[in-house]
Amino acid sequence: MDKLNLAFLLIVVSIFAVDSQQPNFIIMLMDDMGWGDLGTLGEPAKETPNLDKMADEGMLLTDIYASNPLCSPSRAALLTGRLPIRTGFYTTNAHARNAYIPQNVMGGIQSDEVLFPKLLQKAGYTTKIVGKWHLGQQPEYLPLKHGFDEWFGAPDCHVGPYDNKVEPNIPVYENDHMVGRYYEEFPINKKSGESNMTQVFVESAVEFITRQASEKKPFFLYWAPDATHTPVYASKEYLGTSKRGLYGDAVRELDDGVGTILDKLKQLDIAKDTMVFFSSDNGPALNSDVMAGSNGPFLCGKHTTFEGGVRVPGIVWWPKTIPAKQVSAQSGSLMDLFPTLLSIAQVPFLSDRIIDGIDLSQTFFKNAEIPRAVFHYRGDELMAVRHGQYKAHLWTWTSFLNLSKNVSKTTTLVVTKHNGMKAKATHTTTDDEQGQEFCPGQFLKGVTTHEQVNHTAHPILFHLGRDPSERFPIKQTSSEYEETIASIMKVVDSFLRDLKPAAPQLNWCDQAVMNWAPPGCDVLQKCIPSPLSSPYLCNWDH
Repeated sequence: MDKLNLAFLLIVVSIFAVDSQQPNFIIMLMDDMGWGDLGTLGEPAKETPNLDKMADEGMLLTDIYASNPLCSPSRAALLTGRLPIRTGFYTTNAHARNAYIPQNVMGGIQSDEVLFPKLLQKAGYTTKIVGKWHLGQQPEYLPLKHGFDEWFGAPDCHVGPYDNKVEPNIPVYENDHMVGRYYEEFPINKKSGESNMTQVFVESAVEFITRQASEKKPFFLYWAPDATHTPVYASKEYLGTSKRGLYGDAVRELDDGVGTILDKLKQLDIAKDTMVFFSSDNGPALNSDVMAGSNGPFLCGKHTTFEGGVRVPGIVWWPKTIPAKQVSAQSGSLMDLFPTLLSIAQVPFLSDRIIDGIDLSQTFFKNAEIPRAVFHYRGDELMAVRHGQYKAHLWTWTSFLNLSKNVSKTTTLVVTKHNGMKAKATHTTTDDEQGQEFCPGQFLKGVTTHEQVNHTAHPILFHLGRDPSERFPIKQTSSEYEETIASIMKVVDSFLRDLKPAAPQLNWCDQAVMNWAPPGCDVLQKCIPSPLSSPYLCNWDH
C-alpha cells in the first residue's frame, strides 16, 4: 500500500472512531424556573452570566415547551418521551385537573414504561440522578428501578417541615437508602431562606463527572436541583446578593452551579465529548408572588397551558459539535430529549410504543427546522395545540377562584384504582373563597377564565410570531382563522383518534404510603410508625 492510500485510510479510521464514540449527556432541569429568568432571554438584572455564556457558546432554544404545566407529569414525559396521558401521569377524579405526586399519592412510574436512561444503561452508560425525582416515592417507583445506577436526592420536593406524626419529612437518598430527611439532617431555614442544598447537589454532580472521566466511561447525568421551588432557598453566601430578592439569590447560586459543572468538563478535557441541555420542568409559579420566577413576555404561569405556563428556557451546549452563537425557534418539547439523545448515542428506539418526542439532532447540529405539532394537556384534557406559528386553545382555565364561601360539592365517580380494579366512590370537596390565581395581573376577557370553558367548537387562536403574549385572538370571521383552524383540527382529530390513554396513576391517595419508613431508616433510627392503610380519592382542586 502506498503512503497516500495509507494516509487516507488512517483519516477514514480516525473519523469513524470519533463518530462512533459515545458522547456523555447532562440534562440540567430546574424547578419552576421561568423563561424570563435568564439574562440572555431579557431578564433586566442580568444575573445569570454562566447560563448566558452557555447560550453564547452553544444554541439558545427560544421555543422549547414542558410537556405539562406541572412537575411530576412534565418529568415523567421528559424521561419516557411520552405524553403524561400515555403513561398514567394524570387523574380522572375531576376534569382537567393538575395532579402530581405528593407523598400521599399511591401511584408512580409503571414498570412497563421505559425511561431513556435505561436504554443508555444497556448501551454501556453509567447513569445518575442528582436532586428531585418526583415519579413516585414507593420502592418500586424509585430511580434505581428505572434505569439509574446512582442517585443522590429526594423522591419529592423539599416541602415541609412536617411533624413526623400526621406527615413525615421528605427523605434524602443516596442510591437505594435514605441518609436523612429535609429539615433534619438536611436543614432548610424557611424564615431566612438559608440552605446549602444547591451546593450539595453541585458537589455530587462534580464528583460523579470526575469519577466517570477517570474511568473513561460514557455517562448520563440528570441534574435536577429544586431551589427555585417554594420554599425558595439559597446558601448563606448568596443570601441578599440579588436585586430580585430571595428567588434571585437562588437563581444566582444555580447559575454558578451550572458554571462550576461546565468548567469541570473543560478542566477534565471532556467538554468536547459532552452534550449539556438546560431547561425547566414548567413555567414560574406566579401564584407564589415575589417568590416566583419571570414568565417574560408570556401569558400566565405554572398550572396553565398558556405560553407562560409551558414555554421554558432551553440551551444546548456541546463544544466543537454544536456551533456557537446559534439561536433556534424550532418548536421543541422536553419529550424530544428521549429520541434525540438515543439517536446521537446510536441506541435503537423502542418500536413497541408511541414516542411523542421527535429527534432534534439536526436542529442542534445544523439549525434545521422540523415541522410538528405540540400538544398541551392539563390532566385528562387536551387544552391547546401549537402548530407552526399558531396556537389554538380548545379549553381555558386559569384559576379556581370561588365567588362564594364554602362551596361544597359531592360527586360520585367510577374510577380506576392503582391495581386496575374499578370502584365507585363519593367524594366531597370544599374550596375556600380565595383559591389560587395563576395569571396575576394578566386578565384578558374570554381568555383567562376563572372557570373551565370549552372552546372546542370555536378555538381561541393566536399567532405566536406576531403575538407571543397571546393578547390578541385572531378574529373568528377572518379567512386566516378559518383556514388555520381547519388545518389544526385535522391534526387534533388524527391525534385523538389514535390515542390510547393509560390507566391513571394519580387518582388514589393513602396516608400509609408516605415516607414513614424508607429503606435505610433503621440504620439511622429514623423509621416512623405508619398509619393503617385507608385509600381514598385524591382531591385535585385545580
